[in-house]
Amino acid sequence: MSFRSVFIAVTVAFGLILGAFLVNRARPRVETQQPTSDFVLASGKCAECHARLQYSVVHEYEMSAHARKGVNCLDCHQPGPGQKKMDHHGFVIATHLTAGNCRSCHEGIYQEFLRSRHAAPSWAAIYGEKGLSPEQVAFSEQYQPGGTKRPPHPFVTAEGSSAMASGCEQCHSIGKPNDDGTIGTCTECHARHTSSVALARLPSTCAQCHMGPDHSQIEIYNESRHGVMFAAQRDLLKLDANPKTLTTRDMFVPTCATCHMSGINGLKVTHDPSERLGWYLADAISTRRPNSLQAQTNMKQVCEQCHTSAQIDRVYAQADQVVASTNAKVQAAKNIMDGLHKDGILTGPPFSNPIDFTYFDLWHYDGRTSKHGAFMGGADFVQWHGNYGLLQKTVELQHDADELRRAHAARR
Repeated sequence: MSFRSVFIAVTVAFGLILGAFLVNRARPRVETQQPTSDFVLASGKCAECHARLQYSVVHEYEMSAHARKGVNCLDCHQPGPGQKKMDHHGFVIATHLTAGNCRSCHEGIYQEFLRSRHAAPSWAAIYGEKGLSPEQVAFSEQYQPGGTKRPPHPFVTAEGSSAMASGCEQCHSIGKPNDDGTIGTCTECHARHTSSVALARLPSTCAQCHMGPDHSQIEIYNESRHGVMFAAQRDLLKLDANPKTLTTRDMFVPTCATCHMSGINGLKVTHDPSERLGWYLADAISTRRPNSLQAQTNMKQVCEQCHTSAQIDRVYAQADQVVASTNAKVQAAKNIMDGLHKDGILTGPPFSNPIDFTYFDLWHYDGRTSKHGAFMGGADFVQWHGNYGLLQKTVELQHDADELRRAHAARR
């Protein structure tokens, strides 16, 4: 055989080997690597039963990023430090999964979550410091001053434990203290077996909690241009795009996560939505957060991926004016209430007088809605669901206060 023929044969063989290597390199790891015995046992034996008993569990896992990366059932269900364990058909598993099971792989994300209001402050909004360790309270207070160091909400006693367990806790358990010393559970947003980024990006996922008259973010979003465009073009968005490489080509219409958490076009991903919030809008009288200037800069950087600086600055200026105006209206109502308490006209525990509910609805419903509507593009919520209610309830509040004063004077 000639030298030329040998050279051609060697070149072709090398090309085939290189091509096979490149093709194989592009295949998923679970296809190219020999599975471990633990993976075969955990995934196979678990699926063997659960495919018959709870097929959805197996099917959701099959579609997950965890399955594609070779993460097996035991990797998540094995007991973490401080967790109770049980024997389950020959496997030792945790009796209850928490954020502690996720943090073994996602420690950085867990630490960001701990600094957020989704963590301990969420639980404390119902039960105060009860159930939280002094260390957990101290840690949270560094990042969310006053969010955790507080008494239980009066509704805990007034409405009763069943209302709390089936009502408030269903959302606020995202920050529930766990027996293993961790806070909350990641599955509140990502779901248990799909562990889905796409699910966490859906407005409807956030809407499980951020809805209703006291925090009507989803209603405001749905009315806004962003919400209308999402409803029309959802099928064109890549909701499952990798967070590290997410661009406006993938998500050219924003959802809640896009603005508050995502790392669009190279910006930082965060699991602490406070990093982009400049005001405590949920408070009766809103004040700026300690990180207000940096937070506003962070959010504006997200806005700039789609909007001009002039438009962004105009929206922020108008929203700040709504916050100032709402604060003044709520303060006027608070002054009426404070005067009744000071003069001994209004007595008894919280929510024991009709006027207590009028004042609470004024700031907790109408005031909050007005402020959130201004920042989120919900004109109707600034006006008819916000300022109109503020005006109406202020008139009612003043009328009821005058009646209480007359009745009090008559008894003297």
